Amino acid sequence: MKHGPRNDYTIRAAARVCDMLDFIQRNPEGFSLTQVIDATNVPKSTAYRYLTTLEDRRYVTRDPSTDVYRIGPAFIPLHAQQLSVLAVRLRPHLAELRDRFNETVCLAALDGFRICYVDVLDSPNGVRLTARPGDVEHLHSTALGKAIASIMDAKRVEVILAADGMPRRTARTITSIEAFMREMEKVAAEGHAVDDRENEIDSRCVAVPLTAAGLPAAISISAPAPRFSMQQLPAAADALKACAALLHADTTRGAATTPGMG
Repeated sequence: MKHGPRNDYTIRAAARVCDMLDFIQRNPEGFSLTQVIDATNVPKSTAYRYLTTLEDRRYVTRDPSTDVYRIGPAFIPLHAQQLSVLAVRLRPHLAELRDRFNETVCLAALDGFRICYVDVLDSPNGVRLTARPGDVEHLHSTALGKAIASIMDAKRVEVILAADGMPRRTARTITSIEAFMREMEKVAAEGHAVDDRENEIDSRCVAVPLTAAGLPAAISISAPAPRFSMQQLPAAADALKACAALLHADTTRGAATTPGMG
């Protein structure tokens, strides 16, 4: 695992715990001791002691029949706080997008096997798509889900799709893992994902991933299909990418200017 430059105040044990917590958060579907060792380069005995401590503190749970670890209930407040901070930071930028395109703008993040809407700025138009913070949707049929999947490990995406299923929402929905992974190659190449009437027959959506969010998340612009043609999507995608770039710049600048402890 790659780290930023060390400084005189770095505590190796604390850094290892942070690496492990990052890994746990990225793998809510479960992981083994061996996977933790491979991901963090921590010796086996040390990794086991860390996991045992995290289990005692409820940051992970362990299935004694399989020795598979999963994210524990103590993580929930941390995850909620992280999403809240992200929503606050993005809100002004999302409002600008909503006002520019006069369509619904959303922020969503991975929640278990599905995406969860974190913030929704409604279109001022009378006819609009309806979503509310806390609503959940499938990964495979939404632009937000595709964008989020595009920045995740491919094996993890396949596990999620196999576990959650890929129900056909419309005649245009992708319903096989193979086809979805091909779609991911396209999303990665173009930098944005499209839902062309795949989740709801009368709607379109374009989304981009937030690579600087610190968790699998994405932002989108969506509208009724008659008002949001395929020819309009590239301009919306470019605006979303610019918003994501602003978040990345803010994050990078914040990390660079954070003072060390004196």
